[in-house]
Amino acid sequence: MTDRLKIVSAQLNPVVGDVDGNLARARAAHADVRARGADLIIFPELFLLGYPPEDLVLKPAAVAACRQAVEALAPETREGPAIIIGAPWQEAEGLYNAVLVLDEGRIFAKRFKHDLPNYAVFDEKRVFTAGPIPDNVEWRGLQLGLPICEDIWHSHVPEALIAKGADFFISINGSPWRRTIEAERAEAFTSWFDRWQGGKGLIFVNQIGGQDELVFDGASFILDSQGHEAQRLPAFEECLDCFDWVRTENGWGAENATKAAKITGLEADWRAMSKALGDYVDKAGFPGVVLGMSGGVDSAISAAIAVDALGPERVWAAMMPSRYTSQESLEDAKACAERLGVRYDIIDVEPTIESFGSVLAPHFDGMEADATEENIQSRVRGMILMALSNKFGPMVLSTGNKSEMAVGYATLYGDMNGGYNALKDIYKTEVFALCRWRNGIETPVGQGPVGEVIPERIITKPPSAELREDQKDQDSLPDYDVLDAILHGLIEQELGAEELVAQGHDAETIRRIENLLYFAEYKRRQAPPGVKISRKNFGRDRRYPITNRFRASK
Repeated sequence: MTDRLKIVSAQLNPVVGDVDGNLARARAAHADVRARGADLIIFPELFLLGYPPEDLVLKPAAVAACRQAVEALAPETREGPAIIIGAPWQEAEGLYNAVLVLDEGRIFAKRFKHDLPNYAVFDEKRVFTAGPIPDNVEWRGLQLGLPICEDIWHSHVPEALIAKGADFFISINGSPWRRTIEAERAEAFTSWFDRWQGGKGLIFVNQIGGQDELVFDGASFILDSQGHEAQRLPAFEECLDCFDWVRTENGWGAENATKAAKITGLEADWRAMSKALGDYVDKAGFPGVVLGMSGGVDSAISAAIAVDALGPERVWAAMMPSRYTSQESLEDAKACAERLGVRYDIIDVEPTIESFGSVLAPHFDGMEADATEENIQSRVRGMILMALSNKFGPMVLSTGNKSEMAVGYATLYGDMNGGYNALKDIYKTEVFALCRWRNGIETPVGQGPVGEVIPERIITKPPSAELREDQKDQDSLPDYDVLDAILHGLIEQELGAEELVAQGHDAETIRRIENLLYFAEYKRRQAPPGVKISRKNFGRDRRYPITNRFRASK
């Protein structure tokens, strides 16, 4: 029985469906740490197919490709180090989310995930068969407990492994980030040592990277046998951390492991948005992004996120003025683009808007201008951005925030056009806070410049879509402080009207906002994806019927 191992946590960024590429990533990391004398390298959950694979895992060819990758990788362990890696695994009795131990040139052992999450963003019961309560794996005289992600959030799998003599736990994970994740992990795993963990260490290896509406922070860690954090890998960064795993009189613990600082608050939000956007663009193969630069706060912050994610040379900003565009907006859009260092073009949309007006004039004769004409302006801009995308290749970046998406203050096939929306889960009040935070940073948080990249006037002037004379958002909506508080209650907390009134909100305002929220569901179903930031995002977390007459505030 060994008392010392050199182990590597491979906090890496897989690409869903890229089995050959993920295998190459695993091989490269394996070769790297072999040169360092490692005994074992640990990869994240379902690494070879990528997580979450969703219905891709129901395609037999994809599952077979993963088995072939495992069988190709196993012989490379003859000269060490051993490998722990995740992959889908087909057996006669079902399809499993598996952890595989590769050693001595062969598939040494395999275990299957028992607790399949089926809540919030997770849907694993739909595609996988639940494995039995697993046994430990006997390896080099040790009993390894190998719970997979959800298995360690509940007591029965770890308790069973301890009862069977586990020396310590190695847990591979695809644990997505959200604002509350650090607190959730701390609460869940601290309780191990308070209740039943009893001197067993935990090596927690998590993937990083963006995958559609999810982003994974990594933030892999080790808890030693006394419950102390002995390792913390940097969030939103790939990392191969080689540490010594040592048995002492107090149990197992890590030496020489990385101890990175935690990233929290607005910085965590920003890094999550930029990582998610950058990976979405890169993994989908776009050369960059193009967005409408209006001189408003949403397009400015979207451009800044894109620059941090991709670099200024891959971001294209188009100002598309109409007769209602103010001189301030023209100046502010240009100033922001210059500070960010992006390509900036002005494309006059007024002639196209007038052409639409001429075509429709016989049919609109005698009718007052209303939201119809405003939407035409937005759709003209959306069409121009899509034309630039089609002709030159960059993905259109949509710039609407969560407040607007919630109440439908957005135009289908207009400003909602796009392949991705970094702000989809960010309320308007949070947009302003993030702008001030980004302007105040003194060290880079991506590929963009530091300092005041968003001009102050963009942040302080009253928000406006500028689709009619002297238009302001508050002509149609409550103040954003009020609106966002009500929306947070309705969406994140699922509060009823009485509870919101008890918080001091006006009953009629609540009724109006609730109606707008439910009515706009059909728009949100047609909106581009955007990264999950909050407890409940529009998309995976919140699945409301489009046709829906229920109202709590009647």
